Amino acid sequence: MEKPIAPVDMSEHPISIKGLRKSFGDLHVLRDIDLELYKGENLVVLGRSGTGKSVLIKIVSGLLKQDAGTVNVLGQEVDKLTTKELQQLRLKIGFSFQNSALYDSMTVKENLEFPLVRNAPHVTRKEIDHAIEEVLEGVGLSQALNQMPSELSGGQRKRIGIARTLIMRPEIMLYDEPTAGLDPITCIDINNLINEVQERYNTSSIIITHDLTCAKSTGDRIMMLLDGRFEKTGTFEEVFNTEDERIQTFYNYNFTS
Repeated sequence: MEKPIAPVDMSEHPISIKGLRKSFGDLHVLRDIDLELYKGENLVVLGRSGTGKSVLIKIVSGLLKQDAGTVNVLGQEVDKLTTKELQQLRLKIGFSFQNSALYDSMTVKENLEFPLVRNAPHVTRKEIDHAIEEVLEGVGLSQALNQMPSELSGGQRKRIGIARTLIMRPEIMLYDEPTAGLDPITCIDINNLINEVQERYNTSSIIITHDLTCAKSTGDRIMMLLDGRFEKTGTFEEVFNTEDERIQTFYNYNFTS
């Protein structure tokens, strides 16, 4: 089922990218990329594996530097920030990794409190406990408080990873292949959670995926990345209503394989 378009503020751009280029040696990954993320929007960047989708959000979060172009996040040019300024900006950006990035030696509670203790040293124990309770309720896993990551399913670990990101109340969410490696039923749960996070926490999000079901379920707008460039932008139906054989092949592979 295609996601209804959410109310977004097109006058505000939490992320604005102009003329972005990134190469690794002779491999030209991103070629003159332009992207505007609207406030309150779930924007899906769709494309095959290895097309530079993950490189894009690593540049947005300052983990990689572009070769050319500008990347403006929450009013700041990322590549011009000092280390301290970049650390402060990252506190406003939630990053959901493919592998959930949980600490295996910590309980769920300890995983969730870690970013607060590290980045908000003056927060009280009561405030920490309340924040943990709230985000666990938000991802539907209140009962997992004292469990270890090894005791959780893949979908549950993904939810806890998102909860740990949400505990810092980010303005922007970056999801890197959120449904990778999950069974179809759990994928539906994660897609629903992404939409719930958008509504409940008023986030502006970029969702990196090659999963068409994820794109259709979560995306207010979709940008199709092909050969290092955005070739089509719009709703799911608008993007795939095309004579472009590359886009048709991508669609047919996803839904017939």
